[in-house]
Amino acid sequence: MSGGPDLESLTRDYGREIFGRIATGGTFPFGPAWWDERLMEWTMADEAVKVQLFRFIDVLPMLHDPVEIGRHLREYFGEVNGRLSGWMRLGLRLMPQRGTAAALVAALAHRSAERLARRFIAGTNVAEALHTIAGLRQRNLGFTIDLLGEAAITELESDRYRDEYLSLIDGLCPEVNAWPEMPLIDRDDVGPIPRVNISVKFSSLYSQFDPIDPEGTSRAVLKRLRPILRLARHYGAFVNIDMEQHSFKDVTLKIFRDVFADDEFRDWPDVGIAIQAYLKNCRQDVEDLARWAEKRGTPVWVRLVKGAYWDYETVMAAQQDWPVPVFEHKWETDLNYERLTHFLLKNRAVLRPAFGSHNVRSLAHALATADAFNVPPASYEFQMLYGMADPMKDVLVALGRRLRVYTPYGQLLPGMAYLVRRLLENTANESFLRASFTEHVPEDRLLMNPQLLHPVDGKHRSEVRSQRSDDGAFRNEPVTDFSREDARRAMQTALQQVKGQLGRTYPLVIGGKRIETTSTIDSLNPSRITEIVGRCGRATVAHAEQAIAAAKAAFHDWWATPPSSRAAVLQRAAAIMRRRRFELSAWEVYECAKQWREADADVAEAIDFCEYYAHEMLRLASLPHVNVPGEDNAFVYEPRGVTVVIAPWNFPLAILCGMTTASLVTGNTVIMKPAEQSAVVGAKLMEILQEAGAPPGTVNYLSGIGEEIGPTLTGHTDVAMVAFTGSRGVGLLINREAAVTPPNQDHVKRVIAEMGGKNAIIVDDDADLDEAVNGVVGSAFGYQGQKCSACSRAIVMERLYDTFLARLVEATRSLTIAPAEEPGCAVSAVIDADARDRVLRYIEKGKSEARLAYAGDPGPLAAQGYFVAPHVFADVNPQAVIAQEEIFGPVLAVLKARDLNHALEIANGTPYALTGGIYSRSPQNIARAKREFQVGNLYINRKITGALVQRQPFGGFKMSGIGTKAGGPDYLLQFLIPRTITENTMRRGFAPAVS
Repeated sequence: MSGGPDLESLTRDYGREIFGRIATGGTFPFGPAWWDERLMEWTMADEAVKVQLFRFIDVLPMLHDPVEIGRHLREYFGEVNGRLSGWMRLGLRLMPQRGTAAALVAALAHRSAERLARRFIAGTNVAEALHTIAGLRQRNLGFTIDLLGEAAITELESDRYRDEYLSLIDGLCPEVNAWPEMPLIDRDDVGPIPRVNISVKFSSLYSQFDPIDPEGTSRAVLKRLRPILRLARHYGAFVNIDMEQHSFKDVTLKIFRDVFADDEFRDWPDVGIAIQAYLKNCRQDVEDLARWAEKRGTPVWVRLVKGAYWDYETVMAAQQDWPVPVFEHKWETDLNYERLTHFLLKNRAVLRPAFGSHNVRSLAHALATADAFNVPPASYEFQMLYGMADPMKDVLVALGRRLRVYTPYGQLLPGMAYLVRRLLENTANESFLRASFTEHVPEDRLLMNPQLLHPVDGKHRSEVRSQRSDDGAFRNEPVTDFSREDARRAMQTALQQVKGQLGRTYPLVIGGKRIETTSTIDSLNPSRITEIVGRCGRATVAHAEQAIAAAKAAFHDWWATPPSSRAAVLQRAAAIMRRRRFELSAWEVYECAKQWREADADVAEAIDFCEYYAHEMLRLASLPHVNVPGEDNAFVYEPRGVTVVIAPWNFPLAILCGMTTASLVTGNTVIMKPAEQSAVVGAKLMEILQEAGAPPGTVNYLSGIGEEIGPTLTGHTDVAMVAFTGSRGVGLLINREAAVTPPNQDHVKRVIAEMGGKNAIIVDDDADLDEAVNGVVGSAFGYQGQKCSACSRAIVMERLYDTFLARLVEATRSLTIAPAEEPGCAVSAVIDADARDRVLRYIEKGKSEARLAYAGDPGPLAAQGYFVAPHVFADVNPQAVIAQEEIFGPVLAVLKARDLNHALEIANGTPYALTGGIYSRSPQNIARAKREFQVGNLYINRKITGALVQRQPFGGFKMSGIGTKAGGPDYLLQFLIPRTITENTMRRGFAPAVS
């Protein structure tokens, strides 16, 4: 708690003293720091201008040509031209585009950004870091060094981060330890403390850092962490573990507790971890840490911070429709910080406090609470960021308190993300620094108890909200958050339970009856081909004809069923899928070698199809009528008839469910033919639809071999429609045969078909390399490249080509190949022997057409299952077979483009038009891609797989599709026949009133 009146009074006294001491200082007018403050004030003044400035700073390290620098300046600030001052608009208009003057503008932009960066970044090498540290010590300030760079994306980079940590410790400790002692920062209440203090991010030590696999992640991190800890302890240095995004929190805490409970490090007191007060569940984490530290027998330090990822956490929660993990009001975070301050000072025997904040109220409350508990000033410390709130630092030193400065170190390019985050913090609407030093909010207001701010500060920091509500509108089913232990445990339990059910037999279902067959299809686990997932009925032509007859017989009654009742079946099916979610995911893991997240997302999409198509049918059934006096006009939709649904194995539940439920809810009856490789999942869907109340005959489950029963299903005169997802060859064959109308057929058969793609991602020369590499790798090798939306071509600008290719290869090399049931699996087996052999043939073809930049090796797994490791081909000719034909496996062709014109020409140079993407930070180039990149689904600065129902309706054109987009507002129209009915209501000169 924040304490009683005496504590509150003391807090305010400390706060007024800090403000009073700050006010006596100031920045020298027109000096460098003064100009920095003017720049910060200018960026704070307008949100739109601030965003453009930060975007420019973010992209600047990628720009080496003065022409490109000038172009980006004009593009970014041209978008907010109306918000700029008159002299800035004039400067933008007169900015030279070429020549010496343009070079001078570019050099000035580089120097300005670098000077701004160096305000927050202490050095790019050990010598510079030592110089900065020496300057801090002259001001009686301690330090903790933070190695710049976001999470590593390759194992090579993780090795480099480990080596840099080791070099940093080796380079700093001998010299810093030899400097004269400064008691305020070199001693605590017990004795000497480490002078060298290093902050470590666990994500930098493992490129595949993933909370879905805490054990595997922990092993990999510890392999690189232990040498760092040993060297630090040898030199007497301190190691603090930084906290990153919320999803990493639990595994970070696990690794911290595991390694520092080891016998080797159990008695080492010079270690700590950051705790973020904006997290709603951090109190439990701190209490758990206290119990663990007491059991350990040696205290650890806790760096208490507010948290630096608020925008990221709230945006991700809104996108995924997950609970927001952070407090959404600033006063809540501030209040929680004070409560945790109280807890840490009370439990300082096991958790030694380091208070990281620039908020005078928070600092004053810590000072007051320490006094109230009679805590010796040397037994705790404060921490602040390098380059921020220097007057506050000097005040705390003057008050005799130890102040440690969080000091970023490293190269400017990987440090830009850090710099932008610091700028965002410094200019955030609710930043204490902004309120106190720029907007001049009164001291009393700034020092108010956060608990008292509740009634007057009720606004959220952002309009971002979780989408979940009870307003009846469609909401996407959230994917599972596997950073949660309960979710991982539920998935493991489901895998164990389903494993005990493998090998069962699944008969056909025709007219509501289970039909046994004389022969069956064995569905194998692609990861372990000796494991039979299930035996499914092998339908014959006679079974196909029987199913068509059953569907035809059920059609009239189902047509006459009110749309609301049909929609209710889908909604009940969605509810059943939610209840069986982890079980259904487990079946996909075993039958289709889908990784945990891939399987879970497929089940979520199936739920989405049920809910969305139910909503859409109710909308279409209630279209308004246009009536006039004496005339009633009705526009109604009616079903087409019997529909054959032929689905693929790669989205075994979602696509089968989507096509089936779209047909069902519109009043058609269905013969549901799953792929033979995923027939067990198809049988599970049949169970769900029956349980949901689909009447006998409205849905019929017909597993079998496509070549044996396909022609009967698609060619039968009683079939009104075929909904197909699969290969281009089969789709075109179905479309061609459906166009032939026998004399006894009274309708033109309707075909909708999604037929694949040869999808490309363009990587512009100003792209964010980390995002582009991650996006291409995820799009190309997610689910082994077995998605019609997968990236099979990366088209890279020639200036960036070699750098991008090198990182792409290393990122691909870093992927974990494993059976799909292992949580850390990134690449598993392809679906069957035919798929494996086909992919291997394309790889051999690629070797004769291009340079093989990387060839993965599945090792002994190749004898266990249908494993094909990722392959990357470089310098690929746009007309090469591997650049033109759909491979449907983990094979990526990398092509070089001269410029965006050339890149778009290559991208559009195949018969397909399904998905595509571009990574670019040029507004102009992004706008061109929107206009000229010929694909059904275009993705900008994100991976090109993972479309969501309603949010990103999915489907292509050219040779990628016949029909409209699944999960979109016009999809159901394909299954319906529109009718207009007009009635003359005039009788002898009178008519009823218009309704």
